[in-house]
Amino acid sequence: MAATTQSPEKTKKPETHEFQAETRQLLDIVIHSLYSNKEIFLRELISNASDALDRLRYEALENQELLEDDDTLGIRLETDPEARTLTISDNGVGMSHDEVIANIGTIAKSGTRELMAQIREAKNPEATAELIGQFGVGFYSAFMVANEVELVTRRAGTEEAWRWKSSGDGAYTLEKTEIPGRGTRITLKLKAVDEDNGLGDFTDTHVLRGIVKRHSDFVAYPILTKESRQEPKKDENGDEIKKEDGEVETLTVIEDVTLNSMQPIWTRPESGVEDSEYAEFYRHISHDWTEPLDKILLHAEGRIEYRALLFLPSKAPFDLFYRDSQHGLRLYVKRVMIKERFEELLPLYLRFVKGVVDSADLPLNVSREMVQQDRHITQMRKWLTKKVLDHLALVQKTDEEKYQTFWREFGKVLKEGVSMDFDNREKILPLLYFKSSHTESGEEEAPNLTSLNQYIERMKEDQEEIYYLTGDSVAQVESSPHLEAFRDKGYEVLYLIDPVDEIMVQSVSDFEDKALKSVGKGTVDLGSEEEKKQAEEELEESKKTYEELMKKLQTLLDEWVKEVRLSQRLTKSPACLVGSEFDMSPHLERLLRQTEGADVPVQKRILELNPKHTILEKLQARFDENEDDPILADYAHLLFGHSLLAEGSELPDPSRFNQLVAQLMTSGL
Repeated sequence: MAATTQSPEKTKKPETHEFQAETRQLLDIVIHSLYSNKEIFLRELISNASDALDRLRYEALENQELLEDDDTLGIRLETDPEARTLTISDNGVGMSHDEVIANIGTIAKSGTRELMAQIREAKNPEATAELIGQFGVGFYSAFMVANEVELVTRRAGTEEAWRWKSSGDGAYTLEKTEIPGRGTRITLKLKAVDEDNGLGDFTDTHVLRGIVKRHSDFVAYPILTKESRQEPKKDENGDEIKKEDGEVETLTVIEDVTLNSMQPIWTRPESGVEDSEYAEFYRHISHDWTEPLDKILLHAEGRIEYRALLFLPSKAPFDLFYRDSQHGLRLYVKRVMIKERFEELLPLYLRFVKGVVDSADLPLNVSREMVQQDRHITQMRKWLTKKVLDHLALVQKTDEEKYQTFWREFGKVLKEGVSMDFDNREKILPLLYFKSSHTESGEEEAPNLTSLNQYIERMKEDQEEIYYLTGDSVAQVESSPHLEAFRDKGYEVLYLIDPVDEIMVQSVSDFEDKALKSVGKGTVDLGSEEEKKQAEEELEESKKTYEELMKKLQTLLDEWVKEVRLSQRLTKSPACLVGSEFDMSPHLERLLRQTEGADVPVQKRILELNPKHTILEKLQARFDENEDDPILADYAHLLFGHSLLAEGSELPDPSRFNQLVAQLMTSGL
């Protein structure tokens, strides 16, 4: 036999790659029996195959050559009971060399390190499973049931094919190979059957049929497998052939069977769909392994017609607030997926909503640019936004527990809509909850969550404003001296502690004809008309007493404050800093300073002093004795520093403040 030579490409050794550190950690958790229901691996691999077919069909709208005379799209399951293998293949878009590394060797998501830290700290498998599900790591679930996984793939439109192989031990090999057509073929070398630990016989087609029916019946492409059946042997005349004992001879026929119904779930009447089917479809489109919190079924008819099946997740994804996170609804035209994540169908503040929209009016060969500019999309966006907000209002009214669950996960995002969506602001505001100083009868601790409507229902008869205070945390706001007069007179104050609250209140001046007012800005005028009159008279008397001292303190602190005045909001603390009505709050100022590249000028505010506090009374006595007493300057800076620390702001001169405190402690002892 003549010697043969191979090209360098054919003899080149396989590449060996290490999994990304986070991927390796994730694999370890998945492999070691994280999920008791291990059959869901098939759901995840079928879902990935379906996505690959969707992407091919979309790309082929602009480039028909990608189909390569093979336009019958589908997914195939092949089994070999003797070799203990299961193969899942599709003729979808496939992957290139770099795509294999990016999609399988790496978890390329912002916040991965932070989420992995949460996973390591999770106290139980259920919590860990919820966190893992946020990655969309369906492929790795194959290692729950397989000792080795081999993937062979060829990108549509290319000739190069690649074989990926791993035992889930932290590394994988990648080498060039040859396959006749495009797509991906995943072969699992299955672990031994162990029913007690959820490892069924996944080479049994009857087992596979049941799994597909439970988890993937709605997939839009045929899921095929080969099944055998017995049929009678017949002679040339079509008559059955019988044995000597009279029994009919049979032969084994192997044929393709389709395991799923392929009927889009959003086209079926709601009464004919089980909740479990909706839950499985949600997992399919979201790659979230938890069940949805709620669903919204919509059907629009008229000048434009479309259907939508939307879901509210039960858990917020870890990358909800990352700028490069992907979101959007799946857009279908006549049941053909045009785009997997179409952001234009809902505003950014509803990015947590998952689902599909199927239009009968858009052209099938629509380009991305045409879709973005189409007037139908604008109308659909308005309609979908309204329907989602209406549904949230209905849940808030009829199922408070469910709405509270939604709010804990997505409330901060919904608040973004106040400043983003002027047209729907009046729908959004009643949906918002805030921490509050209000306590129910018999309760000792605050804060509770409250809506603006609930706040208005509890307002005092003479109250015309909705009071709020922004800050970094409940503890900081609760301890603020700005609340003293409000607490003493029984006025409820909302605690706005989310960063988005600062932006929100810039966009909202009132609600139900009640003005929103920060208790950290302007002046305070509380109580009945008689009480207000008495307080004003007392303040005027105090101004006469402290007028010259106020001027002195203003001179001493002129570099940092624009005014020193007497306060009507303080009842216990000696001092606090307040802003003018249109000043930036100290909380917002701190947030802006944390923003990279932000140039935030130092803002002078007003130092308010409590005219009934012993410190001010004794300072007045020292001032009366000697207007140039050095202790006045020391106490001016101590009061200013005290006020800054009370609101969570930084001191302009920490060293001097510490020295003054040490001196004060020494003299006190």
